[in-house]
Amino acid sequence: MRSLLGALLCVLVVAPPAHARTRPVENLDAATIPHLVRRMDAGTLTSVDLTRAYLRRIETIDRKVRSVVALNPEALAQAAESDRRRRQGRAKGLMDGIPVLLKDNIDTRTMGSTAGSRALRVPPRDDAELVRRLRDAGAVVLGKTNLSEWANFRSTSSTSGWSAIGGQTNNPHVLDRNPCGSSSGSGAAVAASLAQVAVGTETDGSIVCPAGQNGVVGLKPTLGRISGDGIVPISSWQDTAGPMARHVVDAAILMSVLEGKGVDYASDLGSATLNGKRVGVWRKAGRDAEADRVVQSAVDVLRRAGAVVVEVELPYQQQVEAAEFPALITEFKHDLELYLKTRPGGVPGTLTELIAFNEADPVELGKFGQELFVEAAKAPPVTDPAYVEQRRTATALARRSIDEVLAAHRLDVIMAPTNGPAWRTEYGGGDAFELGSSTPAAVSGYPNASVPAGFAGPLPIGVSFMAGYRQDATVLRFAAAFERAAHARRAPGYLASLPS
Repeated sequence: MRSLLGALLCVLVVAPPAHARTRPVENLDAATIPHLVRRMDAGTLTSVDLTRAYLRRIETIDRKVRSVVALNPEALAQAAESDRRRRQGRAKGLMDGIPVLLKDNIDTRTMGSTAGSRALRVPPRDDAELVRRLRDAGAVVLGKTNLSEWANFRSTSSTSGWSAIGGQTNNPHVLDRNPCGSSSGSGAAVAASLAQVAVGTETDGSIVCPAGQNGVVGLKPTLGRISGDGIVPISSWQDTAGPMARHVVDAAILMSVLEGKGVDYASDLGSATLNGKRVGVWRKAGRDAEADRVVQSAVDVLRRAGAVVVEVELPYQQQVEAAEFPALITEFKHDLELYLKTRPGGVPGTLTELIAFNEADPVELGKFGQELFVEAAKAPPVTDPAYVEQRRTATALARRSIDEVLAAHRLDVIMAPTNGPAWRTEYGGGDAFELGSSTPAAVSGYPNASVPAGFAGPLPIGVSFMAGYRQDATVLRFAAAFERAAHARRAPGYLASLPS
């Protein structure tokens, strides 16, 4: 990848007009898409300048973070074409010329789609639908990010952020701490300012947890808002792609493009307010003292901004969790084998073939096993009555857990801690995961937005805003209003380890 990066940085592109005096972006961490677009419209910044700046950061900073697994050889050419459109008055919108990274379970012809596995090194035949939408919007597809291999669905003792393709991604705030998964590379890369925005995917927690632990914004949208075409699946009942960004406005702009259909989630974020809104707080208290402290700080922010805070508990969680996992096992076998049929020859076509590949490969099973693959290979078909009841129970109770609490207390949203402090990355025993709140929104298919809320020492902690079906605009507005009121995010420090 480094030799490709050098070649990209040296590519000759069309220069800006002589009258334009471009200058670099002094603080990529703080820059928003609207700010960058204003500069490009004024001729003081080009997409080529911006793309080169991010490529240089990948060349230097990503040696520590290890979040990017492939670069797009066409990135600077795409940026140059965006600059030509802008000079001709043909800019396509706010994402035109903006560099974006994609999680490496999203199909791209030129950069492949591996889900972190050496078994999928033969590239797919076509781009995923969301990639086509990004290209149509003029975005610069910068490259692919590492992930927890097979989206953390290969082993019960897997380590988040590790894949056979990309190795271990590190948390940029404290490098020996975990970035959470499975969208670990997307979260870490955005936090480290290696792209303006990134796309992650989630089945249960894989956008919001890396957003929380890396100190960025992540939106898990309502199921079905974004096309799942061309994405390596776990379950069509829960999987969705979603935006990750340093700023809520950027996540909203990216979400608008990913969904398409003329929707604009960013247009009225500036008027979003907490004043007079009713927020249910699901504290999940007692699991981590630092998270409890940050949640209380977030509650104080809400109250100072005029929100009415109501303490709540979400019911049915044990029943949801008991039904979710066996349902996912069956769905994984069914949906993955359907997906594998879309890949060219040279890729295993069944779970049984993937298991055999891993057993013969010198790298794949070096850190942990494949117990979930073995279990899924024996799973019943999706017509099995026991499975049908598991999925019905999980989805119905997850929806009730949110809908009933919102209605009973006349709430606009529910807020909960996204994560506790990041754990030390180790192998053999799985993640030291103690606190999360993703399951109700993930299993119901409802939207969930995580936004930075505070720190445990140098480690970020986020809070999540959940709401009902298709209330994506609502959770983004709350995230934007909270972001302005809390001012909680800060750039990572790349510490080697926690201070003693």
